[in-house]
Amino acid sequence: MTLVTGTATEPHTRAALSALLHRYEDAGEPLTCEAVPRGLLNRGWRVTTTRGRYFLKQYISADTAAPATIVRQHRATRRLARLGLPAAAPLRATDGHTVTLHGGVGYALFPWIDGTHREGTELDADQCRRLGILLGLVHTGLARVQPPPAAGPRPSADPDATYADIERLLALARAHRPHDTFDRLAEHRLVERRELLRRHAHRRPPDPTPAPAPEGGVQGWVHGDFHPLNLLYRGDEPAAIVDWDRLGVQPRAEEAVRAAAIFFVHPVDGRLDLRKVRAYARAYRLASGAGEDEVAAAVHRVWWERLNDFWMLQWRYEQRDLRSDPLFPATSALAVWWTGKYEAVLDAFAG
Repeated sequence: MTLVTGTATEPHTRAALSALLHRYEDAGEPLTCEAVPRGLLNRGWRVTTTRGRYFLKQYISADTAAPATIVRQHRATRRLARLGLPAAAPLRATDGHTVTLHGGVGYALFPWIDGTHREGTELDADQCRRLGILLGLVHTGLARVQPPPAAGPRPSADPDATYADIERLLALARAHRPHDTFDRLAEHRLVERRELLRRHAHRRPPDPTPAPAPEGGVQGWVHGDFHPLNLLYRGDEPAAIVDWDRLGVQPRAEEAVRAAAIFFVHPVDGRLDLRKVRAYARAYRLASGAGEDEVAAAVHRVWWERLNDFWMLQWRYEQRDLRSDPLFPATSALAVWWTGKYEAVLDAFAG
């Protein structure tokens, strides 16, 4: 039997894992428990038992591990699944709850879903359209099953605060030892971004206004982290949308733009495949009811957000967390490419 080793809060012994599984009817006895390596927020294991296969999730990220937050996610996914959407929903324990505590930490058990992750480069035009339709249906489905959104609109990023971030991160990158190719790229991108912000600071978008009604306005419930690693395919069809940890209220069209900027970015030079973006975006607008003006405003705000965002460098230099390093080259290049191709990108999304 292969079992995970780790801290006392992890299911690293047969007894601990059995205790968790016994809270679910007919889950069986554990045979194997293998860590699922992907995921930046929480932890997960593929568990094989005498009755089947499951995904066991441990909630550890401080901003997503509150029981009420987890319950809200679980309730939403179960309701979306009843609407026929491929939202990965947790199982209920024998006490009726979907969150189980062990060692003071929350766990949830999901049926194991066979599938593969697919980058946007692997999708043809029809599959891009289906991806846009799927996200549009997620947004309209969430509007049906969630309470009216109460969160107010977010202010746009302040370039003065970004300049301070750049100077701080530049000093850390230059002082990092051993000084490697990543540090040199970080320096280059930070200096480059500082100049771009100085040239485009006057284009800071206005703060959005709240939606007049939850059914069709800018603000709405969104998945919050819709990207290739959170979508499983079985063949050509999406089989499951997973990891709803960031479920929350945002301008919904902005999630559509952010998702496209991840799915359809070239991994080397950071450019977007605008042909695929166009097919995806038109399908999203049709399925969600989002108008061209709404999507155009979302494009502008996400572009501005990318110019001002350095979370990957903050993880590396301030938190000593290197897990996002592989994402930085393409992501940082995209902000520069997008600025130079702004009108073409806007037309692909909203034209």
